[in-house]
Amino acid sequence: MKSGQARCWVVLACAVFLTIGCERSEVLRASHQWPDGDVRGELLEIIRAELEASDSGLEMRIYPGQSLFGATEQWAAMTRGRLDISVFPLAYAAGRHPAFNITLMPGLVKNHAHAARVNASPYMDTIRRQIEAQGVVVLADAWLAGGLASKRSCILNPEDVRGQTMRGAGKAFEQMLLGAGASITSMPSSEIYTAMQTGVLDATITSSISFVSFRLYEQVTCLTAPGETALWFMYQPILMAKSRFDELSEREKDALLQASKKAEAFFAQQAKQLDRSAEEAFTKAGVEVVQLSEAQLEAWQELARQTSHRLFAEQVDGGQALLDQALAVE
Repeated sequence: MKSGQARCWVVLACAVFLTIGCERSEVLRASHQWPDGDVRGELLEIIRAELEASDSGLEMRIYPGQSLFGATEQWAAMTRGRLDISVFPLAYAAGRHPAFNITLMPGLVKNHAHAARVNASPYMDTIRRQIEAQGVVVLADAWLAGGLASKRSCILNPEDVRGQTMRGAGKAFEQMLLGAGASITSMPSSEIYTAMQTGVLDATITSSISFVSFRLYEQVTCLTAPGETALWFMYQPILMAKSRFDELSEREKDALLQASKKAEAFFAQQAKQLDRSAEEAFTKAGVEVVQLSEAQLEAWQELARQTSHRLFAEQVDGGQALLDQALAVE
């Protein structure tokens, strides 16, 4: 049988036997940068399971650990329609869209309850519109907290980093740390352990989950945990190529959005546990664990206003208005 005739028979079969379940199945390709078992990857597993349990006809194939695209390549892949879905730290796209640096800006989000209020604010409505303008839509919001750690001593005040070589975790944090007198060495979180072990780094900022997964408690003497007065929060939502989202039927869109809501609620709870797990792991390893006081957080926020906030307002079109929206969220 010729290939054209075969296709015709398939079409006819579906038309005749539609009532007994011959329906199309849409397969979405989802990517993330972390290894299997990472809680951020579990968000996609939740969505996949929910879609399988629905009658939408949607399926998801997940590619973990940069097995489909590199970490920073995922943004361009979505905007070009080559990748459907990703759990993606938005600041990774700031090289193309500098306004996205505000989602990894010192002092704008201070705890998980505050992050929830930020998600419901006009500020995040603006961010989501800017994301969509680039051809990507937000399926679920997610914020990850982090802290500071040093081989020398506890970091509580800006002057505590003076003279230390640090990994800053984001352009805005690097600007602020430079303003406090630190030296900066940029690297991915996977290289922090070796850099500390060999004396390249004295101190670092990273996420709670990375502090544990990379066993940094073996290299530092003090952890400044996020607690209720965090300095570092990163926005890493679940994103989808708008072109692909727009192709879905209303039933498919509804199933996908409902599944994404469940993933968002799961991560909101898990993110808090990640902070607690980091404190427990460092305490067990004999590392001192501290948190910023409100006065200490204010000192860092004032430094941020003089450095990274000022530079963002000067260098990014509409930057001051965006900062004002973010700072207005109590």
